[in-house]
Amino acid sequence: MCLAIPGKVLSIEQTNGLRMGRVEFGGIIRRANLDFVPDAKEGDYVMVHVGFAISRVDAAEAERTYQLLEEIGILEGELPPESS
Repeated sequence: MCLAIPGKVLSIEQTNGLRMGRVEFGGIIRRANLDFVPDAKEGDYVMVHVGFAISRVDAAEAERTYQLLEEIGILEGELPPESS
């Protein structure tokens, strides 16, 4: 099953020619490629699938989606802490 998870863009940087962002998923921070969502900016919510932001969503939709995924237990073990 393929799953996109909503996250909040905390910061954006250029890395090796790629537009990368630090994205927060319910307290867990991961890096995601933002090239497919060129209009995304800090503070926006994006849907991330396998490390790529694929669309923007509003904050209310992101929260509803995240709560539903949490309720059905689909996130358990999916987002381990970021390694240094």
